[in-house]
Amino acid sequence: MKKLIMVAAVLAATLTTTACVSTHTSGSVYRPYQTQNEMSVRMAVVESVREVTIDGGRSGVGTLTGAALGGLAGSSVGGGRGSTATGIVGAVVGGIIGNNVESNANTRRGVEITVRLDNGELKAITQDADESFRPGDRVRLLSDRRTTRVTH
Repeated sequence: MKKLIMVAAVLAATLTTTACVSTHTSGSVYRPYQTQNEMSVRMAVVESVREVTIDGGRSGVGTLTGAALGGLAGSSVGGGRGSTATGIVGAVVGGIIGNNVESNANTRRGVEITVRLDNGELKAITQDADESFRPGDRVRLLSDRRTTRVTH
């Protein structure tokens, strides 16, 4: 029973850590390397806004962690060959659950904002859906060498 409680505690800690890892592309969130750097500003008008899903991908950590914890939990049930069999089943089920948890943690709502610059050029920028935009809104495009974000 102590083994099962320990496995559950490790699983909970791992899932919490996995859920906290993210790489947001928000219009409002700046990373340390983006601060105190000059950005160019262009003015534009929103042409269209489309909801999208931003998929951060999978590193495999969720699958491996789930498989390891599921295998440990499964092997603690029964004895002998039954313990081996439940360990294998636990590893497979744990891997599937871990993959789903990682996938859900790395998927978020986003928007694709198509804008018309003052020079007539069209640009599309995708970022987190943390600010609302409507066609006709006057917006700023903030760009450095790596990223462009849309703000009001």
